[in-house]
Amino acid sequence: MNSEETTIRAKEFSAWYGDFKVLKNISLSIPTNYVTAVIGPSGCGKTTFVRCINRLHELTPGAKVTGELRLNEKNIYQTDPMQIRRTIGMVFQRPNPFPTMTIAGNVMAGYTLNGIRLKTSEYKEIVEDSLRKAALWDEVKDKLNKYGTELSGGQQQRLCIARAIATKPTVILFDEPCSALDPIATGKIEELIRELRSHYTIIIVTHNMQQAGRVADFTAFFMMGELIEFDRTETVFTNPAKSLTEDYITGRFG
Repeated sequence: MNSEETTIRAKEFSAWYGDFKVLKNISLSIPTNYVTAVIGPSGCGKTTFVRCINRLHELTPGAKVTGELRLNEKNIYQTDPMQIRRTIGMVFQRPNPFPTMTIAGNVMAGYTLNGIRLKTSEYKEIVEDSLRKAALWDEVKDKLNKYGTELSGGQQQRLCIARAIATKPTVILFDEPCSALDPIATGKIEELIRELRSHYTIIIVTHNMQQAGRVADFTAFFMMGELIEFDRTETVFTNPAKSLTEDYITGRFG
């Protein structure tokens, strides 16, 4: 593990909602161009952890953090949050294309909402490239001016992935990206995540341990705000170092 290049590094990182400490002294290094799954029971802090990475956590009144969280060795909390959110894309549980925007408009929302103007040729190039990387181009190339909400649920989620890709991020965060999708759409998203790791560092929060086993190279197990174990997925699932990890993996709790 130590031989891997690191993109995200946490050191003694903690987070609060008001007086409640939801993350407790987390230290780990997320390797570059791999998929890292974050697993654990509900309320263990896994979603808060990824929300801290792109500074969405701080939008909650009373939220605060301590310790270090770094992106390519730059302190995330000493960097402009808008720059962080352009560098770190996020895909949420439920597909959330902007209902008043076309398919192309959704892809380019990160530019439009930040007042970034592009040449028509650049605009078209980014739309096509992003949709191709999201494995959606062939399905929508003739209806780019249709509303994104007219697509199926699985297509909408891939559109949201294209939207995250369009701003050329370094990292893509997925928070339970398949929880609202059927098995066929889930399979397409999982296949896409595996393909995207050659271009991006990916972190996926999932309750589904089978999904973690299918898509993740590394897995972090959280419990009650603490990082219990972090290692290659195969090791975590077949030969965990901690008995608590084994109990969770084998379904004794959670």
